Amino acid sequence: MKAHATIQDEEFKVAAEEEKRRRHDVMAHVHAFGQVAPAAAGIIHWGATSCYCTDNADLILLRDGLDILIPKLAVVVEKLSQFAQQYKDLPCLGFTHGQPAQLVTVGKRACLWIQDLLMDLRNLERARDDLRFRGVKGTTGTQASFLQIFEGDHGKVEKLDELVTEKAGFNSAFIISSQTYSRKIDVDVGNALGSFGSTCERIGIDIRHLAMLKEVEEPFEKDQIGSSAMRNPMRSERLCSLGRHLQNLPKDALDTYSAQWFERSLVGVATSSDDLALTRNNVTSGFVVYPEVIKRRVHDELPFMATLAGVLSHQASDNVKKQGKDNDLLDRIRRTAFFNPILPDLDNLLDAQTFIGRAPQQVEKFTTTEVAAALKPYASHIARAETSNLHV
Repeated sequence: MKAHATIQDEEFKVAAEEEKRRRHDVMAHVHAFGQVAPAAAGIIHWGATSCYCTDNADLILLRDGLDILIPKLAVVVEKLSQFAQQYKDLPCLGFTHGQPAQLVTVGKRACLWIQDLLMDLRNLERARDDLRFRGVKGTTGTQASFLQIFEGDHGKVEKLDELVTEKAGFNSAFIISSQTYSRKIDVDVGNALGSFGSTCERIGIDIRHLAMLKEVEEPFEKDQIGSSAMRNPMRSERLCSLGRHLQNLPKDALDTYSAQWFERSLVGVATSSDDLALTRNNVTSGFVVYPEVIKRRVHDELPFMATLAGVLSHQASDNVKKQGKDNDLLDRIRRTAFFNPILPDLDNLLDAQTFIGRAPQQVEKFTTTEVAAALKPYASHIARAETSNLHV
């Protein structure tokens, strides 16, 4: 695998053909990689999922993209700072409500832009610094497949997670994840980028107005062509256009995040935040859990997940989907001689506890470390809420 880590042009062609055949982007590359590294073909994707590849890659792209953007923004701030210093004493007409008001200076007006850009800089730095790796978590985030590979050794599972996280250049990984990293991360980064976009449009509009007033113009190159004889502020117009586009991205991220179902879904404000908090408090204070319904749903689906019975699985699936009957996969297995050697252990093999991986350990670690640390500053408030009617 190391000898063939650099993809050659012909391998992209192989991957493209594999994707047409398999209708799966990641597995297409897994098979293409297996062709040039056949000795490793059976373990290239061992225990992993597609989201192990794509989500971890997206987090790397988010981090590296912010690392590219932030220094460029710092340069913009520096240049605007020089401009502001140069014209700090040059008076100009100030406007409120679009009407002439008290005088300001050209440099002071530029500082309004700088101040907002500094806020964007801090927001983007925080969004970048808050990024963590998804790491090695498996199909639903429980690390069950890796626990099986390491024969129940939790320490090795955690060590693998740490090593992959370190190799990817992250200081830490999320303890808790689903099949994907939380799409709340996209919301967080998107909000910082959207806010930056709004600043860009706001500054662009100011420059366009100043150009209209013929007070300030953007650079106009010697051979540049405007519209007819006009020196239109095309760079500022582009600032406004791209800034507006950036502002619209957070809504897409919000829609995607809110539409996630349980461990993962493939999908791309009605009240105030105070009302939302109170309503959410009411709901969580009155959760009702129906264990038998949960158990029945696990019972119905676990045989499909736990077995590799091939034809029998398809037959049982047809029994459920096409005829509306119960899942009879276990009965079919018991009636098939091929499975006789494992029948005495069948019930143990289908114990739901053996399929949850490290979920209990993860919950314990998560609640006693990150959650406890996050709630510590609010201990007195929580105590008051428990003795009041805030949850009613």
